[in-house]
Amino acid sequence: MSVTTAVQVDLAAIRHNVASLRESAGDAGLMAVVKADGYGHGIIPAARAAVAGGASWLGVATLDEARNLRRAGIDVPLLCWLYAPGERFDDVIAAGVDLSAASAGQVAEITQAAGRAGRPVRLHLKADTGLSRGGATPGDWPALVDAALRAQAEGLATVVGLWSHFACADEPGHPSIPAQLGVFDDAVELAEKAGVRPEVRHISNSAATLTLPEARYDLVRPGIAVYGLDPIPALGPARRLGLRPAMTLTGRLALVKRVGAGAGVSYGHRYTTAAETTLGLVPLGYADGIPRLGTNLLQVQAAGKRRRIAGTVCMDQFVIDVGDDAVEAGDEVILFGPGDQGEPTAQDWAEMLGTISYEIVTRIGARIPRTYGGETE
Repeated sequence: MSVTTAVQVDLAAIRHNVASLRESAGDAGLMAVVKADGYGHGIIPAARAAVAGGASWLGVATLDEARNLRRAGIDVPLLCWLYAPGERFDDVIAAGVDLSAASAGQVAEITQAAGRAGRPVRLHLKADTGLSRGGATPGDWPALVDAALRAQAEGLATVVGLWSHFACADEPGHPSIPAQLGVFDDAVELAEKAGVRPEVRHISNSAATLTLPEARYDLVRPGIAVYGLDPIPALGPARRLGLRPAMTLTGRLALVKRVGAGAGVSYGHRYTTAAETTLGLVPLGYADGIPRLGTNLLQVQAAGKRRRIAGTVCMDQFVIDVGDDAVEAGDEVILFGPGDQGEPTAQDWAEMLGTISYEIVTRIGARIPRTYGGETE
């Protein structure tokens, strides 16, 4: 697979995007979110590029992601926020990883681990301000704050952050945005009156970083925008926001053949050739993250033109119809990229499929090697 396909990641684009987002953030610090293997770009190279671009914090979802960053020697402030009861916290606390808590029970479990680690844990208390996902509801918030302050008084924790997450920041003008900010402000006020002295308050994702100056507080947490993809597609291409897509997915034609009119192509013959034509076989499929729903829908670029996938996307391969254009086995096919050569972008694929660019880049499988350009000396 490595001979014929690759994910090419432009680290200079990540550095540029972070620097641009830092400007948008004003006086707030910037946490670059590098969860999900850096949104498919590679967590360690992406993290290093983000820090080089001006990120003062990093954010991850899982404890293993936090461990990977610390083992790689990346020692900037790091927040981890998603885990289930019974997970092992001792080593990440010892490594200086900040942890989120959304309930009094989580505070108890995390601070027990801090006792074993012999080091107070740095806690960020998460408020559910209207997403109804993670975080403590307004009714549960006082108990969470009290539990955290008790742990702090016992020397097991330091409450360093208060935070939440938007539901609809990518929809400018949505009424939930000011409503969530109001709930968050109330939560911060309650915590501070109880004795919390947070280093950082944070709620802004990529969309809010770019469009809601009133939501930047002390820290912003861009994710998808770090990788140059559109956090608010309604505002137009990411380049209008000063961002550059960092990922390009390429393959090479494994086989080229002429077939006659009426030839059924791939499983189920969901595509039939209209005339004698040339078909090209691309050795990538749904096992690599190419959506099967892209059958007869997604476009790629070959021989300088966009070509629609012809027939069913298979586990390891798909076919394109190039008509009478001259192609040969070994020719490059660009599935998506920044769009510089007229190739589809991840946003184009997302719109064709009725999804978001986040899903496109994060689903690209591990058996496709990542190659990196734009490294700093």
